[in-house]
Amino acid sequence: MNPARRAEIFRRLRAANPEPRTELEYATTFQLLVAVILSAQATDKSVNLATPRLFADAPTPQAMFALGEAGLADYISRIGLYPTKAKNVIATCRQLIERHGGEVPHNREDLEALPGVGRKTANVVLNTAFGEPAIAVDTHIFRVANRTRIAVGKTPLAVELKLLKSVPEEFKRDAHHWLILHGRYVCKARQPQCGHCTIADLCEYKEKSSPPRHQEHQVSPRNS
Repeated sequence: MNPARRAEIFRRLRAANPEPRTELEYATTFQLLVAVILSAQATDKSVNLATPRLFADAPTPQAMFALGEAGLADYISRIGLYPTKAKNVIATCRQLIERHGGEVPHNREDLEALPGVGRKTANVVLNTAFGEPAIAVDTHIFRVANRTRIAVGKTPLAVELKLLKSVPEEFKRDAHHWLILHGRYVCKARQPQCGHCTIADLCEYKEKSSPPRHQEHQVSPRNS
């Protein structure tokens, strides 16, 4: 995809959703970190059903650590893989308390050293909490990047590196949210909504349905 077409795609996504946000609900950086850990192989909706009560009762690393694995499991038992996630979150709370004064570290190395935190989770925290131009490539972004040919790659890391290299600087900070929302609500895995897509005429997906002519006020993914 040529740079001009890629830039126009992000211009349209920005015009439709100027201030994109994660759909995970949280009040602090610590709560965001926990929510992202819990969201692995689960939906944001399922996480948001569990975390209001959890964060009300245990809003800090110290309070959540005091719950213990069994206590935390009671709050998150409806989330997939909850036993492993409870173990990782409690271990992460311990590490935050013992090594970081109860604060979430603002660097990739320390974030990825936390139990249950990999590159994708670290990227979400760096981008959403600290405003860094990091791009966390999940299944939605991997699909959209390859399908549209904004950034083609065989692995999430390959797609991430291509996005970081090719997305214009003015769009890089919010690219993660635009792409994930586009994949979640428009460029769906089984039935992409090409007829309602604001970038259909720019997309290079060969199997898409006949795209509409671009209209300035077409519907785009909702802002959360």
